This record gives sequence, C-alpha cells and structure tokens, in this order.
Amino acid sequence: MPKTLKNFIFSINIVLLSALFIVVLVFTTYLHTTLARENAIEHANSVSNQIFSSMYQVMKKGWSREDLNDFMHSIKENFDDSFYSVDIYRGEKIEELFGRVPESPKDALARSVLQSGEKVTISEMGEIRNLLPLNARQECLSCHVNASVGDTLGLIDVKQNFMEVIKETILDYVYFFLIVLPIFVLAAYASSRFTTSKITQALKLFNKKVQSINSMQDFKEFDSTDIDSRFDEINAIILNVNELAQKLKAIAVDKDLLEFEVQLLDKFIITSEVVQDWRDFINELLIDINKIMPTYTLMTIFRIGDDQFEVDIFWYGVPDADVKVRFEEYVRESVQSSNHFLGYTDYSVRHNVSDYNCCITARDYGNFAYRTKSLFLDTPKIGGIVGLSVQSEMATDPIKHIVIDSILTTMANLVGSVKAINKYTNDLEYYAAHDPLTGLFNQRVFVDFLEYEIKRADAHGYEFALMVIDCDNFKPINDRYGHAFGDLYLQEFSRVLEKSKRNEDILSRYGGDEFTLILPECGLEGALAVAHNIARSIEDFKLLTSDGSHAGVTVSIGISIYPEHAKTQKELFVIADGMMYKAKEDGKNSIRVPSGDDIVSVIKEQKAKSSLLIDAVANNRIVPYFQPIQTTISGKNEIHELLMRIEVDGKVVSAYEFIEVAESMSIINRMDLMVIENAFVKMKEENYQGILFINLSPKSLIVGNYADSITQLIRQYDISKDHIVFEITERETVKNFSLLEKFVMNLKIAGYKFAIDDFGSGFSSFHYIKKFPIDYLKIDGEFIMNINKDKKDKAFVHSILTLAKELNVKTVAEYVENEEIVKTLKEMGVDYLQGFHIGRPKNTFTILE
Repeated sequence: MPKTLKNFIFSINIVLLSALFIVVLVFTTYLHTTLARENAIEHANSVSNQIFSSMYQVMKKGWSREDLNDFMHSIKENFDDSFYSVDIYRGEKIEELFGRVPESPKDALARSVLQSGEKVTISEMGEIRNLLPLNARQECLSCHVNASVGDTLGLIDVKQNFMEVIKETILDYVYFFLIVLPIFVLAAYASSRFTTSKITQALKLFNKKVQSINSMQDFKEFDSTDIDSRFDEINAIILNVNELAQKLKAIAVDKDLLEFEVQLLDKFIITSEVVQDWRDFINELLIDINKIMPTYTLMTIFRIGDDQFEVDIFWYGVPDADVKVRFEEYVRESVQSSNHFLGYTDYSVRHNVSDYNCCITARDYGNFAYRTKSLFLDTPKIGGIVGLSVQSEMATDPIKHIVIDSILTTMANLVGSVKAINKYTNDLEYYAAHDPLTGLFNQRVFVDFLEYEIKRADAHGYEFALMVIDCDNFKPINDRYGHAFGDLYLQEFSRVLEKSKRNEDILSRYGGDEFTLILPECGLEGALAVAHNIARSIEDFKLLTSDGSHAGVTVSIGISIYPEHAKTQKELFVIADGMMYKAKEDGKNSIRVPSGDDIVSVIKEQKAKSSLLIDAVANNRIVPYFQPIQTTISGKNEIHELLMRIEVDGKVVSAYEFIEVAESMSIINRMDLMVIENAFVKMKEENYQGILFINLSPKSLIVGNYADSITQLIRQYDISKDHIVFEITERETVKNFSLLEKFVMNLKIAGYKFAIDDFGSGFSSFHYIKKFPIDYLKIDGEFIMNINKDKKDKAFVHSILTLAKELNVKTVAEYVENEEIVKTLKEMGVDYLQGFHIGRPKNTFTILE
C-alpha cells in the first residue's frame, strides 16, 4: 500500500475500529457470561425450590414407596433433555425409619451439606451446583417421629451446565458483530477520505507551486500564503515553509553560480604557468565570469617595490578612450583613499583586453558598479587591491554580491600569491648569491667565482690577484655604539669598497668584517695599486655616530697572485688570508704580499692544522669541556655548556683555533658527535644530573642524519631528554634558516629543549624567537660587559628580559666578569649567569652545593 496521508488515516481508523471491536466483543462476552452464570444460579435455586415444593405437597398427603419411585422417575424424565441434572439424597433420620433406596453416590460436598443443613450454591468448571437441604418442620414430625425441627431429612442437588448455554448464545453475538463490522470499515473509510480531502487538496496546490520552481527567479516568486487546508496545524506548517523560503531567498545561489564557483576554485591552482602568465589567466577568467554574469572589468593594484606599485586593468571588451580615462580616475581615487599606498608616488597602468570582438562604450559605463577587496601582507611586504565592475543591479543583488565577493577574495589570493612567489623567488635567487646585510656576493659565490677565475686564467694564460680585506678595530665600534650602528657601518664600508675597486673586480663579504676581492687579469703591481686606493679611501671614511662623533677604521689587506703564489683555490685563499693576519701582526693598517718564506710557512701551517685535526678525529682526542651556568636564585651550577677542545701533545687547543679549518675539511659534524659522545660518557662517570647545553654547528645541519645520530647517542647512554638543551646561534645560522627550522622542529617534537645563543647580535633575533619554540634565551655578552657603564646596553637587556617573561622563556646572561655585573643582573631578574666570574671551562663538571 502506498504511503499516503489518506492510506495512513484510513489505516489508523481501521486499527482503532478493530481495537474497539475486540474490546466491545470481549466486554460483551464477559458481561453475557456473568449474566448467564447469575441467571443459571437463580434458575437452579428455582428448580431446587420447585422440586422441594412438589415433594412437600406429595408428602403432606402421605406417599408410599411406589409414589416416591414415581416421583423420582418423573423428575429424571423432565430433566433428561435439558442442561440440568437432579439428585435427591436421604438423610440418616429417613434411612433409620424407611431404609435406604437406590441413589447416586454422595460426594464430600453433599455429605457436608447433609451434615450442616446449610444451603450451598457453587459455580466451577462451567457448572452451577445448587445443594438445598430438606430440614424438618413441625408438621414433618408426625411422619418422621425420630426427627426434631431443623434436622436435615434429605438433600436436593441440582446441577446445571451453563457453558453449553453460553456457547449457543455467543455465536449469536459473533454473527451480529460480523454483520456490523463492514459498517465500521465503511465508516472509517468515509471519515478518512473526508478528513484528508481538505488536506490533500491544499498539499497538491503546495506541491504544484514547489514543482514550478526551476530557477532562482521562480524561487524568488514563490509564495504559499494563499493556501488554506482548513486545519490550523497544516496551515502553520505551510506558513513556516513559506517563511523559510523567504529567508532562503536572501542566501540561495543559482546552480550555475555554484558550478561556476567550483570551477573557479579548480582553476585557482597556482602552477608555474599561472605564475608566469597570470595576466593571460585573468583574461580567460574574465571571459568565464561573463558567462554567468555581465562583468565589464577586473583590476589589480599591487606593490612592486618600496615606493612603486603597478596597476592592471582587464577589460572584457575594447573600451572607448573616454571609458579608459574615467576608469583610470577611479583607480587614482582608490589609491589615494587607501592608507596602504601612502608615500607611493610612482605607478603605471597596463590595460588588458579579453575579447577584442566586444566593445565597452560610455553608455555602458554609466551602468557600472564597483566592488573591491584588499590584501596586504607584512611578510613578504606585498599587497594590493583587486576590484571588478558589473551592472548596477548585479551589485545590489545580495546573492550576486556573495559571488562577487568570492571572486574578489580568490583573485586577491591568486594575485597576492603570484606576487609573493615572485618576490620569494627573486629573494631566494638574490640571497643565494648575496650577503643580506651589504648586498655583496656571499662566501659561496666567492668560492665559485674564484674557482671559475682559476680555470679562465689557466685557459687564457693570464694572472689574477686575490685580496682578503679585514677591518681593524671594528669590535670596539660594535661594543660602543651597538650592533645596529655596526651593521650600518658595514653597509657604508662595503659601498666605499665598491667605489674603490675596479669595475671588473669581484667584491664579496666573506663573513663578519672580512671581505674578499678577486681582480681578474691583474698582476701584483695592479693589485697593490687597488689595495692602496682601498686603504686610503677607508682611512678617510668616517661615519657620524649617535653622540655626534665620527667612527672610522683602517684595513689590513693580504694579497696572493695566481699562479705565482698558488695554483689551487684553497691554497690561494689560505695565502691571502695568512697575509692579512701577517698585516695585522705588523701593526694593522697595512698591506702584505707573500714572500717565498711566507708561502712555505702558511702552507705548512695549514697542513699542520689539517694533520692535527685528522689525527685528533682518528685517535679521539676531541675533549669535552664544561663551563658552569649559575642559577641566580639558589647560586647553584645547575647548567653546564659543552665546549669543544683538542688535545695535542698534552696541551689543550681551543675551538676558535681550528674550527674554520675543520669546517673547510667537512669534518666538523664528526667532531661535534665525538665531543657530544665523550660528554655523555663524562655525565655517566660523574653521575651529573644537571642540564647540558650543546652548541649546534651550522655546518653540521646540512648533514642529513645529524639529528638522528644525536638522538641515537642520547638513547645509547640513557640520557634524559630533560637534561639536554640545544643551542642555536642566530648570527651563524641565518643563511641556513630552512635547514635549521626543520632540524629544530624535528628535535622539538621529540621532546628536546632549545636555547638561542648570542640573542640580540643580529637583525633577525626577534624573528627567531617568534619562529622557534625557544626555552632559553642567552643574551649576547657584548650587552652584558658594559651593562653598568652603558645605559643603552642596560635598556636593551631590560627589553629582552621583559620579552622573555612575556613569552615564559628563561634568560641566561653571558660574559659575566665581575660581582657588580652579578648584582645588577640579579636585580634585573636574569635567571642564569655565565662567564669567567662564575666559572671557567673545565674538563669536569663544577658542582656547587
């Protein structure tokens, strides 16, 4: 049966009527049975009383045994074909006088009634039994001389099977109800049809209106308030549906629009082709948009430099000259009204046409309505405005407005992403070859240029020069005026070097305040001329400081000539670098050219260091030293920093004397792992339960299994992760940022803690603490040494401490050299202290109780 309202109501009526029929049948049956039983009891009493009366009348006249037999025989005949059976029993008094006669056996109940003389009527197993005792009256004593008044002379036992009566009558009831039942069914059918006809008529009308909705326009015209089902509940449902429809009208979107948005999202996958040809992509996008809703233009206004931005206007068709001018005026107003373009004075407008077969006239422009979306980022510093123009009625339509907003958001993300990718790509390409501070070539590119120049000079048979230039006394400038001024000085210093060299010379920043200069096709005489020019220019160069004075340095320059002094890239640099140090030993502000003895000495020294390191690694002469770090609250040395030393002929050599050679030989990662393992051995031997700070060498980070090797050593020696803190030095790792980030995150996930060393030493310190989950912050010692003498250093340290407390990061002050500094740092709230005043590095842990 179909699941319809009519059938449902009809089924409910049938169920209810059936239940009612059963209840009535059961009740009437019960009532009939009860009445039949009561009637049977009354009838049994009547029969008993009639028999007694008959017997009494006969006995009053006096009767013989024959009369008695006739009387009993007549009773049997009268009740043989009925539902009754009658038994008459003699009592003991009768039997004493007249003897026994044939009779049915007495049961216990009959004997009990004969004994008690009390009338009993019972109903059980569908049978009524009436036991009437025959008690002696005064007039009975004339015949029954042995009896007294009230003695039981006999018993009339009348039995009636009333179930047979009920069986006969119950069938009449059933037949009656079976005849009546179809009338109930017809009544149920009629009532259900009458009830549902009004509802179904209204629902059919409602369904017809719903079926007529085939578009958003049909949906907007939908109205069901004129439908009346004549039932308040149904009308309330229809009214609620109508109210829901009214609400949906404000948010519903055409299927075509939804499909377009899905297709739009599918298109916004930024591939290399989209990055390269994004303008063609927007042109195609504009054509697709016009398939859904008329759109005249799309525009993008994005920054492309510090004081420049570019504007692209994408026209669906070819615009009239007047339309172009008026839209460009709108662009100017958009730029002027945006706070993000303040100070941007230079921009160009580029017009792009999607379909040259269409035209946009001034008449069309009068129907323009604009919508825009902004996207501005701080990192990278890009951003701009995207916008489109559509027909005015489209812009005011709330549904179309949502779609327009979605298109603008997606466009802003697309163009912004393309600009960001371009900027990042350009930055990566630039900083892969350039020093981020000075803009000069970096160390890696210098090495490539030097190798290339050797091949070129060898092929063409000419010589060239290499200079290593180092600032004299630059550290005091940093200490006195701060690192910001030091960075500015190096930038200006590099510009002076640029102006002082030849145009064809290749200048690079090798690291810190050390620079290199390759002079192609240049002999010793030409190199000396350039070197003297550089030295004079630097000596004359002074930079105005914040206190009104002028800061300046001199330079020490070392020179080597290919192929006169060396024929390999490594030896050529080692000689020039060695000569630079010789120039410093000569009193600085000088130029040194190698003699024959110098070349032999430098090469021999370099080979000696290489041999020393190879021997130290082969024989495990990498010795761990531990510098204590004291807690300001308890005064205990709860932390030690792991330092690397090399043992040579009973002497211990500090890391700064061999670290550069080790890095150039690519064995620094092996040395790092060896000193860490030896430190773990010491921890086990001395049962050290404190924290160990381990420095991470930037050169080791490029080794793929470096982190795995460290964690394997930690597991091997059963060192708790809570006792290990890895130090990363910002000024050394900035060029390996992505590798460092991956390394730190992997170890952090594994449960290790991290510290930033030399915090404040470079321009990206705060970027580091924002980027990485740092637990300890080691303040650069150059701010600590003069903290009681320089207010700027103290203010800077105070700012670091405030930042650390906000971020819940512990602070460690380095270069703590006297008790006055200790007192100041404790007052300022530094957590830990490190320096020679606290304790010098030793090959054992310094524990203070």
